[in-house]
Amino acid sequence: MKVSVFEGEPGNIKLTTPDDFVRAEAMQAASFGDVRTGSGFDVHAFGPGDHVTLGGIRIPCDNALTGHSDADVALHALTDAILGALADGDIGAHFPPSDPQWRGASSDRFLAFAADRVRARGGLIAHLDLTIVCEFPRISTHRDAMRANIARIAGIDVGRVAVKATTSEKLGFTGRGEGIVAYATATVRLPWADTWRTKNTCRS
Repeated sequence: MKVSVFEGEPGNIKLTTPDDFVRAEAMQAASFGDVRTGSGFDVHAFGPGDHVTLGGIRIPCDNALTGHSDADVALHALTDAILGALADGDIGAHFPPSDPQWRGASSDRFLAFAADRVRARGGLIAHLDLTIVCEFPRISTHRDAMRANIARIAGIDVGRVAVKATTSEKLGFTGRGEGIVAYATATVRLPWADTWRTKNTCRS
């Protein structure tokens, strides 16, 4: 048989020993050198109801949050944080409240969309950090369920999701029990060879 010779790929190393895996993981991390950070903010007022949805988790409450979709301030803030890290507009640009198809929509669709935008650019979500500000309901008993659900929607390990809660010490509209605020930060890693921005423009 005729033998042919071709050049190999130096990065395509054989994984045999534990040290091989350590080197391969280090090489992969180095290729995602474009580290982006985005921030998100959302607020919704209370209205009549018997529960709120936070982080995709239904929590019993004497009030509900009002909004065009399910008014999940936590997932809305996280969605904007990821889109911000990508410089890819905001949640209102992709899911305008003027569009009736988003009336009552589950916000996990918005977060999954943002996570898919990261993967479409060959990137990964390194960390999601969420802070919820409210006088009620109590968040701590639902924290682990929220973290697990957010991780599932975003397609990342739960160890990469932080959920914190605080009150505003009875100050402002949250202190008066008029609504809930959520702040979020997303850390995203993209490959340096990301050419997406040269082929697309961000919607505003």
